[in-house]
Amino acid sequence: MAAPLELSCWAGGWGLPSVHSESLVVMAYAKFCGAPLKVNVIDNTWRGSRGDVPILTTEDNMVSQPAKILNFLRKQKYNADYELSAKQGADTLAYIALLEEKLLPAVLHTFWVESDNYFTVTKPWFASQIPFPLSLILPGRMSKGALNRILLTRGQPPLYHLREVEAQIYRDAKECLNLLSNRLGTSQFFFGDTPSTLDAYVFGFLAPLYKVRFPKVQLQEHLKQLSNLCRFCDDILSSYFRLSLGGISPAGQETVDANLQKLTQLVNKESNLIEKMDDNLRQSPQLPPRKLPTLKLTPAEEENNSFQRLSP
Repeated sequence: MAAPLELSCWAGGWGLPSVHSESLVVMAYAKFCGAPLKVNVIDNTWRGSRGDVPILTTEDNMVSQPAKILNFLRKQKYNADYELSAKQGADTLAYIALLEEKLLPAVLHTFWVESDNYFTVTKPWFASQIPFPLSLILPGRMSKGALNRILLTRGQPPLYHLREVEAQIYRDAKECLNLLSNRLGTSQFFFGDTPSTLDAYVFGFLAPLYKVRFPKVQLQEHLKQLSNLCRFCDDILSSYFRLSLGGISPAGQETVDANLQKLTQLVNKESNLIEKMDDNLRQSPQLPPRKLPTLKLTPAEEENNSFQRLSP
């Protein structure tokens, strides 16, 4: 009997099995190749401190990062690419590199750096999945990690300032989406009628961008103009994740959005309260330690005290 495969990942929302791109990549690939994953979504019992998911766990191994997890699954004979030619395999590597260089920075910015999106959607949603007080710390840490990742790869000369970087990454992302749309054309998947690794990566990067309701939708609007990419995401959701999703009605989605808005207000109030308490502590005057007064004895008391010390 094969060792059980357990995947720890972020939960779903907005009709998605997970709102986290890298978790979606692994989940989609497992569906494509038939890997029997047991999915464990992060909840209020989670004790991680870095948010570095997805993580695949077996009896003897613990593997993180999508590329390493997919390689591990292939070694277990769960291969979604066994029908690809050598050229298609090389194309797969080239397109994945393109996604990570051109599209991923804009996806990270949309979720974690764009202020309106972060404070109204990303931060309260992720905070709702993890226990207090980690819920007040980890989203901010993940936001800083996303910004550092963007600046590390794109914040080089001549793009010194964040605004210049933002403009460039969105231009690159739109060009990448156009290339993907042209490559997909009218096909069901990128290499014909059978999904592969490339389809898992494209779906993982596009589906959250396509489905999550953001106040700032610059890249989302461009994606929705490319109907074949939207159809591609919808087909995978309906074909491979229909049973696990169970469907969300428009009325149900409105309820979810209303609850998220309430949660946003609550998380922001808690964060502001903690920040104010911290500021008050820092700004409060630091008084020097008080010395206890020394009591002086009268001559009669000193004489009496001396007799007491001498008496047996």
